[in-house]
Amino acid sequence: MAMAMGSPDGDGEEEVIAAINTTPLVDVMLVLLIIFLITIPVVTHTVPVKLPAEVNEPYKTKPENINLAVNKDGDVFWNEQFVPTTDALLGKLKAVAVQVPQPELHIRGDQAARYEFVGKVILTAQRAGIAKIGFITEPPARGG
Repeated sequence: MAMAMGSPDGDGEEEVIAAINTTPLVDVMLVLLIIFLITIPVVTHTVPVKLPAEVNEPYKTKPENINLAVNKDGDVFWNEQFVPTTDALLGKLKAVAVQVPQPELHIRGDQAARYEFVGKVILTAQRAGIAKIGFITEPPARGG
């Protein structure tokens, strides 16, 4: 700390010292630094876990895959060709189910279609013996 002393001749004029005393500031900063150095290693200890890697690749549709579309009225389309009845769909799926390797079935359901219509298509595919059934959806917008 700086202390202003009177002049030796005793004339009583005091000089103002305009310097900032930084010693308490340095002391506080050193204490904070020591506290942070002690607590940081405790915070960084975590359980070692291997996280899965995500790969976002667009699916390549093979020509042998079957695309079924179900519109909001319940109509079923086999590769964009109308299938009039469930029995006709079952017959087509049974013919395809015996192929080796068995093609995948991709179902595109209209957003306004009732679940019942899509459920009937899934049930028909299971009855025919189709092993792989997938759903085609619209991907979310980028950045949203």
